[in-house]
Amino acid sequence: MKKQAKQLFEKSLDSLVLSIEHFNRPWDRGRHEAVLILLDRSFELLLKSIILHKGGKIREPYEKETIGFEKCVRKCITDNDVKCLTEEEGLTIQIINSFRDAAQHDVVMLNEQELYMYSQAGVTLYKDLIKKVFNEKLNDHLPERILPISTHPPTDLHTMVEADFKVIKSLLKPNSRKQMEAKAKLKSLAIIESSLEGIRNQPSELELNKLAKEVKSGKKWSEIFPGIASLNIDTQGNGINVDIRITKKEGEKVHIVPEGTPGATVLSVKRVNELDFYSLGLKQLGEKVELTQNKIFSVVMHLKIQESADFFKEVKIGKSRFKRYSKLALEEISNKLPNLDLAEVWKNHRPGIKRKNG
Repeated sequence: MKKQAKQLFEKSLDSLVLSIEHFNRPWDRGRHEAVLILLDRSFELLLKSIILHKGGKIREPYEKETIGFEKCVRKCITDNDVKCLTEEEGLTIQIINSFRDAAQHDVVMLNEQELYMYSQAGVTLYKDLIKKVFNEKLNDHLPERILPISTHPPTDLHTMVEADFKVIKSLLKPNSRKQMEAKAKLKSLAIIESSLEGIRNQPSELELNKLAKEVKSGKKWSEIFPGIASLNIDTQGNGINVDIRITKKEGEKVHIVPEGTPGATVLSVKRVNELDFYSLGLKQLGEKVELTQNKIFSVVMHLKIQESADFFKEVKIGKSRFKRYSKLALEEISNKLPNLDLAEVWKNHRPGIKRKNG
C-alpha cells in the first residue's frame, strides 16, 4: 500500500474504532452524535485511501485541498479505475452521511435500534471494503476488548419502522403535549426518505408539520415514506459476528439526480438520460466561452477534461459514439480560462500536434 494511502487508512481506522467505542459507552450525553460523526469521517478517509491505492487522485489540478466526501463517493461508484462501491453500498454511506449532517448542524433523534442498525450496516460495509480492496480483516485492527457493535440486531426493517410509527401516532393524539417529540422522530424518517430521493437537506418546520398532518389523517407509513418502504436489511450471523447490509427491493431503482443539482446527495451519479447530463458537444462548449472548436479542444486537452467522468463521456447511440461534455465541464473551463495562457495552451495542445510519449 502506498504511504499516503496507508496513513489515510490508519486514520480512518482510528475514527471507526472511536465510533464503536462511543456506541458502547454506558452514558448517552453526545453519544448518538459522536457515533455518526466519527463513522462518517472513517468512510471519507477510507475512500480516499482506496482511491490512492488504486492509482487515482484525491486532489484536482491546481487545487490545494483534497476532494470532498461527495466526490469521493461518486468516484468510487462510477470511475472504473477506482470503482469499489455498488449503488446500494453508496446508499448506506449516504444515509449515514445525512444523519451525520443533522447531528453536526442540527438535532437528530434515533432510537437505539435505528442507531444500531445504521451503525452496524456501516461497520459491515467498512469490513467488506477493506477485505475486498486491501485483503485486510477488520478484526486484525480492533482491540481485543472491543465489541463491534451489538449482539441483538433487528431482523426486519419494516417491523422496526412500523413500531416507531405507532409511537409517533400516539404522540400526535389530540391534547398530547408531545408534538415536538413526534416531529423529532418524524425528522429521522424524513432524512432517510430525502436521501433516497436524491435530496440533501434537513426537513423544515413546515415540512414536518405537513408530515404530522399526514400521520393524523390516517395515512400508512409506507405511503408517506415510499422510499423507506423500498428498503430491506439483510442480517447474517449472530452474536458479535452479525453483518447487516441495506438493500433495495428487487425491481426498485435508486432515484438519483445529476451532480450539481442544488441539495443533491452524494449519490448524484446515475443519469436517467445520459444526454441530459452530458448536454454539450465540443462546438457548443466553445460557443459558450467564445472559442473556436479547435481552440476549445486545446483547452479541453490542457485541463484534462476528458479524464473526468463528471465532465466527459462518450455516449453510444445505436452504432455511433458521440463525445459529450457536461455543464460541470463548462463551469470548470469558465473558472480556469481567465488564468490560462491561451497561446501556450494552443502551442502544446493544438489538434494534430505530435506529442512525445511519457
